[in-house]
Amino acid sequence: MSDDILVKQDGPLLRVTFNRPDHGNALPDVAAGELTRILEKAPETSRLVVLRGAGKDFCTGRAAMGVKPAVDPEALERKRQSDVIFNTYSAFRNSKIPIVAVVTGRAHGFGCALAGVADITIAAESATFQVPEMAHRILPTMVLSALVDRVPRKELAYLVYSTAAISAARARECGLISEYVPDAKLDEFVEALCKTILNAPTPATEGVKEYLRRAVTMDVPSAVDFARSMHAVVNSSSEMRK
Repeated sequence: MSDDILVKQDGPLLRVTFNRPDHGNALPDVAAGELTRILEKAPETSRLVVLRGAGKDFCTGRAAMGVKPAVDPEALERKRQSDVIFNTYSAFRNSKIPIVAVVTGRAHGFGCALAGVADITIAAESATFQVPEMAHRILPTMVLSALVDRVPRKELAYLVYSTAAISAARARECGLISEYVPDAKLDEFVEALCKTILNAPTPATEGVKEYLRRAVTMDVPSAVDFARSMHAVVNSSSEMRK
């Protein structure tokens, strides 16, 4: 494991920290692959993941952003490279346990996508969010795939086409984040939230994650039937009464 991502087990909570503060926590693609593996293994030891950046920024994107390769890769190699990022977004969605992103400073490009695809995102009031790919002459379909079920169409189109950096308040309005709080209250707020989540029974926290992941792609009658089935099964579990 590299030093680009730090992992700390804190009881049932896994704390994951991007550790490139001198680079705005812009991550090399190899670190994105590492993050994917961390999230895939997290349920083996943890009930909740908290993701944040070291220093002042959450994540300012991919380290390769805007860097033109010496030789243009063939289509297959380009696909393999982009799959590393798509797989990271899938790891967020497919994780059995909730992932809470804590955003300070800039969440731009890849960082904005990670903030959006997390289950819950709490931001400092001073945080900013941006999808700058179009300004770098890059079609931002990777970011779009992360945010397509998080942000309404018109809001997402504006974020992508304008390349504007938006405030935490604006990000909450469009559903990119869950909540923003004064910078000085951020850690206190996040710790209280984690405590509340961990006070719930494990089948309930995992059940909510599963329902939200699957029901969003169902028609309404199917989503209701799925809820009916989960409700009967999970709430009858002895683990719910411990």
